[in-house]
Amino acid sequence: MFEQYLSDKRLPIPTPEKVVDENGKVAFGTFDKEFKVMNFLDADKPSLLPNALNKYKLTLWEAVEVNFDEVTLLTAVCDMGLFGTALTLLYDKKSGKVISWAPILKKGEYAISENLLDGAKSIADSVNDKITFVNNFQDGRADVYGQANGKNGVIAYNVKLTRVSEPSVVVIPFGKNRPLYSQKDLFKVEGFVEVNGKRYEANENTAAVIDDHRGYYPYKAHYDWVSTMGTAEIDGKKQYFGFNLTRNQSINQDDYNENLIWFEGSSTRLTPVKFEHIAGDPFKWYIYDEHGMVKVYFDITDEHLMRVPAGLIDINYHVDFGTLRGYICKPDGTKIVLDGMTGIGEDKSLRI
Repeated sequence: MFEQYLSDKRLPIPTPEKVVDENGKVAFGTFDKEFKVMNFLDADKPSLLPNALNKYKLTLWEAVEVNFDEVTLLTAVCDMGLFGTALTLLYDKKSGKVISWAPILKKGEYAISENLLDGAKSIADSVNDKITFVNNFQDGRADVYGQANGKNGVIAYNVKLTRVSEPSVVVIPFGKNRPLYSQKDLFKVEGFVEVNGKRYEANENTAAVIDDHRGYYPYKAHYDWVSTMGTAEIDGKKQYFGFNLTRNQSINQDDYNENLIWFEGSSTRLTPVKFEHIAGDPFKWYIYDEHGMVKVYFDITDEHLMRVPAGLIDINYHVDFGTLRGYICKPDGTKIVLDGMTGIGEDKSLRI
């Protein structure tokens, strides 16, 4: 039913060893596994600055979202070129409230892994905030653990993740040789999160997504994103399930996007989508496509807002939590109803 609207360029092809070849040209497309060599700094003219300044324009990010029965955890390490952040958020589904730990880090207090293979680590390590990602994606595994202290108290977590679906690996052009890379994977979970002495344990419904994200944003950039992860009854079977919907500055939304549905053991493409922030109510979003494959409402109950106005740099970053309504469709037209599932979203504007 919807196959005619789904670009064949969204079907995964074999992954080259390097993101950037010996001539500085970026490999754009959808790929079937991890890159061994994430040499984004070798890109030729990804921005208007000289190549020698690539390191100041490249943004690196590794995050995980873990959806427990009662709470949702998001934790991330980010390298913005000039500074870093360690972000840890906990959303309480019953109260509808988010508590946060979000320090700005100095050089030397953070590092993003060289790739996602063979135990490579992303780390934040400051006085009050510690985050570690141990990446073994060649075996479909990762471990994430950390802790934070702040005005909202103490949080600690330790989760072991095992991949349950196909990976989403894309390199999207924001310009002629300007890449935005994203790998997202759906995992089942073992472990816990503990906040101010109360522990939440993972069970057979707990699911997670790791988001590894690297690229050269335009000087003025914006993206919207919404996702969920958990279990659902699909085709008569309870299984792990999730989806990813994003609208960014891809120069060709049909051929280069990261919209998909994860099922247990498989995944399928979705069409390009648009985000409507409903006028007069910033806590209601409508996400849709032009063909009827996606019709999702996101009712936000709370958000974390990060503002970093610093001269030429300006970051306006909303991380939103709430409840989903509506549906997404498989390519054959089968509707998957999302009503009541927990939603996680981002509305991010950058000037960097």
